[in-house]
This record gives sequence, C-alpha cells and structure tokens, in this order.
Amino acid sequence: MRFSTDLQSRAKTVPEADACVVVIDDDLELRDSLGRLMRSVGLRSEQFGSIAEFLESEPADCATCLILDVRLPGHSGLDFQRDLVAAAVTLPIVFITGYGDVPMSVRAMKAGAVEFLTKPIREQDLLDAVYVGLAKDRERRENQAAVSALRARFDLLTARERVILTQVAEGRLNKQIAAEMGITETTVKVHRSNAMRKIKAVSLAELCRMVEKLNLTAHSPERPKNG
Repeated sequence: MRFSTDLQSRAKTVPEADACVVVIDDDLELRDSLGRLMRSVGLRSEQFGSIAEFLESEPADCATCLILDVRLPGHSGLDFQRDLVAAAVTLPIVFITGYGDVPMSVRAMKAGAVEFLTKPIREQDLLDAVYVGLAKDRERRENQAAVSALRARFDLLTARERVILTQVAEGRLNKQIAAEMGITETTVKVHRSNAMRKIKAVSLAELCRMVEKLNLTAHSPERPKNG
C-alpha cells in the first residue's frame, strides 16, 4: 500500500513521547522483537499475548496504533477488528501475518486497517505504517476534543437560544423564526447575537459548520413555550 504524501507528512509530526504502539501477538519472541524496535525509535510500546489480555488492560490515553496478528488463539485479529467496528471504536490497526491471502487483506483494508503486512516484515515498512496509524489517531483525538469543547459551549445556551441558532443555520429568516416562536423579531435578533457570542461563532458560515459538526437540527432541542 502506498500512503499519500499528505498522510506521510502528518505522520512525521506525531510527537513520539505522546504515543503508544500496542502489539498483540501470541509469539513471545516476536512481541519482544517488535517492542525493541518501537523503543529503538523512541516509541512507547505495550505487548500482549492475546486479545483478552489486551482488553483487561487500561488503555493508553494518547495517540495509539495497534499491531495485530491475524491468527490468534480463540479470537482472531480480523474478528477483533469486526468487533471494534461494530462498537464504533476507531483504533488504527496494522495487521501482521505469516499466512495472509488476498481476500483476507482486502477484508482488513475495507474495514479500515492502516496496512496488512506479511511476515517476514521489513522493519521500515512496519514503522511507516505505525507512524501513519499514530497520525490518524492523533487527528481523531484532536477532532473529538474540538467537538467536545464546541458541545460544551452550546450547552451554555438557553433552550430558546439553541432553537434560534439551529433555525438560523437552516436558513430561516429572523422574521420567520419570530412568527413561529411567537416573539418579536427584535427579540430573535438579541438572542441570536448573544448566542453567537457565547459559542464564539463570528459568521453565519461558521455557525452552520458548528451545527453540522454537532449534528443538530431545529427540532432536536426542546423548544421553549411562547413568551
């Protein structure tokens, strides 16, 4: 697999001290070898002999990439990937296997794997894939943090302010909102201005992006009674 120049560039910006590579493989010798490889480039690494062992551990609170063997006793790597997808858990995975085939690799890549590498693995190929995975996870974490901060600002709005802003984002005019809510247009303008200030939206376009990012609609908040 060839990574895009943009993705490679972003991968190189991931601070090594703020990242963790998790290795799940039932081959102790290979686990130790991969752990040494990660440490040799300054990456923190955790090794597990099974998926069950990994699930019992405390997840690292930093950008994470998982190096996962396809064939594992009990629960296979591909089954685990399927479980993560079903649970909406986005964890970058680099698959490694000594028994890979094309259908298997296609299945893994379609489900979102970063890479599918066949043993014996070139160290640089593995490191390249790991850095891409870490960059993807860092981006995901940053996006989640941004959405959480945005949602916190929206939570400061009154019910009426939320209704007005979501309707504004849907393209409704102040007079239309006023008529539907049974208030004056001036009142709508005041609430709109105060709400825009609270959420730090400097333009209508930015407001629309915020509402879209939070997946809000004019009918999602509880509407206040007239008055």
